[in-house]
Amino acid sequence: VQLQASGGGLVQAGGSLRLSCTASGSRFNINAVGWYRQAPGKQRELVADINSGATTTYADSVKGRFTISRDNAKNTVYLQMNSLKPDDTAVYYCKVVATTNRVTLMYWGQGTLVTVSS
Repeated sequence: VQLQASGGGLVQAGGSLRLSCTASGSRFNINAVGWYRQAPGKQRELVADINSGATTTYADSVKGRFTISRDNAKNTVYLQMNSLKPDDTAVYYCKVVATTNRVTLMYWGQGTLVTVSS
């Protein structure tokens, strides 16, 4: 399974961005999806995810501002980010847990940079 993330960029505080992450490959089923981020000098942290039971989880810092969603037909997961703050500046990574040939593995996208200016 290969992941292609896009949608990052430079935005002013208060603005919005939508990240996309599309999975490709042959004969796979996506179980869970998520977005993580890593700011300079910090550890990677969970932003939001959707588990196999379709339950969503958000980091406290993004609740009410970010929305994670998935389009199963397109094998794509989105992260709508509104009311962006400078503290949201980070490289954002998508994560997919997928099963192929009865083997379940975790896959990471290449990361997309989000920069929020004050």
